[in-house]
Amino acid sequence: MLALIMAGGRGSRLNLGEKPLVSVGGKPMIARVIEAFRSSGCKVVVVASENTPMTRNWCRTMKIDIVLSDGLGYIEDMVAAVTDLEETGPLFVSVSDIPCVNARIIKKIGTAYENAGKDACSTWIPVTLARNPRDSEYVEQVDGVDAYPAGINILRGDIISRPQEEIRLLLAEKRLAHNINTRADLRYADTFFREHGE
Repeated sequence: MLALIMAGGRGSRLNLGEKPLVSVGGKPMIARVIEAFRSSGCKVVVVASENTPMTRNWCRTMKIDIVLSDGLGYIEDMVAAVTDLEETGPLFVSVSDIPCVNARIIKKIGTAYENAGKDACSTWIPVTLARNPRDSEYVEQVDGVDAYPAGINILRGDIISRPQEEIRLLLAEKRLAHNINTRADLRYADTFFREHGE
């Protein structure tokens, strides 16, 4: 399955340059996300923009396919990328700032999607695992649990511009709770890799 890694935003809250290239546990965080998807069997394409020129250069150096978006916003850039790629089947769409994700989690999401028989899958994390109060802005009830989006979805390319019937998958995975938006998040993720390894 194709995996689009979204890396075209400004990432201004972290204020350490282009967020996808910020080192977490000794590697650029986008490298960790790409490795996880590749290890799960996905073909990876990074969606970058004029906001992330160094990320584009890094991808070229690492021989990672990229699609250049207009940087208009997450949804707009995703739809444009899927359209440009002429992708018609199901595909993963992931943020680039969840460096603790691994292939096991991605395979679990893929299996749940395949078993559900729906057009799409959104992934959610219980609020009890949230580290950052910012996450509470996006809380919804999933299976009777307060949860927030994990930043990984599966969507059908042929109907990318339309609402899609989805399974809402609740995963109590601590690795997904490491979404890097602040320097405190970064320190916590670095500690995670020191204590748990890859």
